[in-house]
Amino acid sequence: MKSLKALGSKLATAREQIDILEHGIDHEHPVSTFPFAENLRNIGLLPLKPTELEIFQINMGKMCNQVCQHCHVDAGPDRKEIMTRDTMQQCLEALKNNPSFKTVDLTGGAPEMNPDFRWFVGEIRKLEKKIIVRCNLTIILANKKYHDLPEFFKSHEIEVVSSLPFYAKDRTDKQRGTGVFEDSIKALKKLNETGYGMEGSGLILNLVYNPSGAFMPAAQNSLEKEYKEVLKRDFNIVFNSLFTITNIPISRYLDYLIKSGNFEKYMDKLISAFNPVAAQNVMCRNTLSIGWDGYIYDCDFNQMLDMKVACDSQHVSEFNSDALKNRSILVNQHCYGCTAGAGSSCGGAVA
Repeated sequence: MKSLKALGSKLATAREQIDILEHGIDHEHPVSTFPFAENLRNIGLLPLKPTELEIFQINMGKMCNQVCQHCHVDAGPDRKEIMTRDTMQQCLEALKNNPSFKTVDLTGGAPEMNPDFRWFVGEIRKLEKKIIVRCNLTIILANKKYHDLPEFFKSHEIEVVSSLPFYAKDRTDKQRGTGVFEDSIKALKKLNETGYGMEGSGLILNLVYNPSGAFMPAAQNSLEKEYKEVLKRDFNIVFNSLFTITNIPISRYLDYLIKSGNFEKYMDKLISAFNPVAAQNVMCRNTLSIGWDGYIYDCDFNQMLDMKVACDSQHVSEFNSDALKNRSILVNQHCYGCTAGAGSSCGGAVA
């Protein structure tokens, strides 16, 4: 499987995705949607404003050892976009000069595939920031040079957040590729052996669930209980928490929705499930997303739609915390994914 960009798909462009979200697949039969911004206006949240700058999320590149069916980044082995050390230095300067950022969230692609990943982690640790790494698990087994990642994570007190679409082989492999479930289980066992997820170790291992079809996730608490029971019983694997994340209708997941004939129905589900409480707690209110090239976005999803922040400080090299704290957050129809039901963010349900 190749990325949408490698396939030359129209959905590889942000403009095409936004056009479909706003007007539907067929302009002769436009989709009937209520503007997300109007929902925010109705509950007194428009313009949407930041509450604080607390989480500095960095996309270290779109290169990945997997090509997952629902990837909103359109990541894969054929993607060569990757953050340079110069841009990392600019990120470090922004972090050094803005102590309100308590957490650095490293994502990708597979962030570990960036050749400067370990150097960057070491430099962030010097600033005494909490570090989260979004590890896809299979990277640990992909090459000998990654086999010691669990020990590296431990030595830097990194919180590991890993996607496991389901606790059964068929559903996981269908979404992420043949053999992914088996390799994920092996990687989780290695993390457990290092102490991750073990009671009293202080090494946090959280898993992420996102649906494999055109539906929203079940309640986070009940699904976490199921995951813990099955993974412990069948594989003797333990972890700390499960995050449930609603699939956002962009990139490869949007491609899936269109090809399966579920786009309109899925959007209707998201819109009808709009939750004002979840809207108040969306991640873009305390998070900034930094692209692999240093450009700044309100969130990871806006980054993939090339919706740069609406202020003069659009690149990390010209980081201006006052401008960023006072900006208005850009929204569009994809934002319904973060406000449907219990809501969704990189840290799971928000309501």
